[in-house]
Amino acid sequence: MTQDRTATLEIVVAEQERTIEELSGEVAAQWKTIERLQKQLDRLTQRFLALEEQTGPEVPITKPPHW
Repeated sequence: MTQDRTATLEIVVAEQERTIEELSGEVAAQWKTIERLQKQLDRLTQRFLALEEQTGPEVPITKPPHW
């Protein structure tokens, strides 16, 4: 009975270790994706700010004559 329980626990631990390794791999892959997307966002933000600086002066908001 004790041997069966020990074997069962060893199987559970082995499965948990495998699951942890898989999840660790997934987290590492997601982190790489996050870093890549953050760099892309930074580049796009810089491009947007540069384009915004190139645009003409802001047109003031005025009320139509019938107001």
